[in-house]
Amino acid sequence: MRREMTPMGKKISKRLIDLDMTQRELASRIGTTPQYLQKILRGERSGTKYLAAIEDVLKISLAP
Repeated sequence: MRREMTPMGKKISKRLIDLDMTQRELASRIGTTPQYLQKILRGERSGTKYLAAIEDVLKISLAP
């Protein structure tokens, strides 16, 4: 069963497309695995320790 992405996950994915960056590249730049990044995007993990790095790399705010 595939889980839907959270609104935050959709925002991150859209920004990756805008920047022509892959999830694998983002995961590498923030210091995690692509699999763990997927869990963050689907809301299976909070990813709290990576959110600031994601914001910094993608130059976006993830605040609700």
